[in-house]
Amino acid sequence: MTSAPAIGFEYRPSRQLQRSLIAVAALAVLALALCGLAGWLKLLLAVGVLGATWRSIRQQKASPVQAAGWSADAGWTLHLRPHQDVPATLTSFRALGSLVLLRLRTADQGVQVLLLAPDNSDADIRRRLRMRLATLQPGEALPRL
Repeated sequence: MTSAPAIGFEYRPSRQLQRSLIAVAALAVLALALCGLAGWLKLLLAVGVLGATWRSIRQQKASPVQAAGWSADAGWTLHLRPHQDVPATLTSFRALGSLVLLRLRTADQGVQVLLLAPDNSDADIRRRLRMRLATLQPGEALPRL
């Protein structure tokens, strides 16, 4: 491949992931309700499950990333909410079927995790990302999630 074209996409958190987290939390609370633990312990664990779910969803919604781009020279740029573009480094990635999970590190914002799913990104963008990620050279190989 002589030169890969730049890939850019707008980003918003996946609603599908939020719904999945809520469904798993509901099943966990149901399992707690049906188990043989003491009532006070069931309540304590249920509060813990609901708190962890709420924290996860809140973190996902609070992502400052509005858009991302991968230039032809393999440099990543993130467009953040305060209307600033910051360079980023791809630290790891994972492609799971139609999902693409990217972990990008910036100097000021730290690690930003982007989940590209059918409900928040175009199928063509995900396909192009999977193809380009698969062509990373062995020296460029990143640890996968």
